[in-house]
Amino acid sequence: MMTGFHDKGSDNGLVWLSERRARGQYFQNLFQEGMALVDEAATYLDGHGRYESRILGRSASMLYAAESMRLTTRLMQLASWLLLQRAAIHGEMSPEQVTREMAKVKLDDMGSASDSPSFGELPEQFCQLLNRTRNLETRLRRINAEIIEAPAMRKEPVRNAVAEQISLLHTAFSF
Repeated sequence: MMTGFHDKGSDNGLVWLSERRARGQYFQNLFQEGMALVDEAATYLDGHGRYESRILGRSASMLYAAESMRLTTRLMQLASWLLLQRAAIHGEMSPEQVTREMAKVKLDDMGSASDSPSFGELPEQFCQLLNRTRNLETRLRRINAEIIEAPAMRKEPVRNAVAEQISLLHTAFSF
């Protein structure tokens, strides 16, 4: 499994947009957004969220506990992915180290209990954190897939369909 970022489009002069996007301002913004979300969630759960969870009914309180564990696990995985990618971009880790560490990061959709009858009783700010975290997770999974697929695509020779058709015409009409 390849992870991290590779040298600047050195294959046949091609520019890999997934890597340019990941190396540029887009990644910096994503990194800042992700780390701010981690900080915001921690502040909420240790502060106002603790108070809000105490006034919930029994069923909603149990759901809050389960969802907050899912939220913190999801945020730890997202933060790990962001930190590893930043380390790869800045050359702080070798590609082999990044690959080993990325094997421990799970960007799997952990699901949600949003279909639970008690979900509507959860605090609004908490639900917003859940939604924003799932949205970020979806975006990081998409970027991760692009990063993994780009090196695999490079191994295949670049096809030139027009040149192939011209060659067939030359063969067919012998000119």
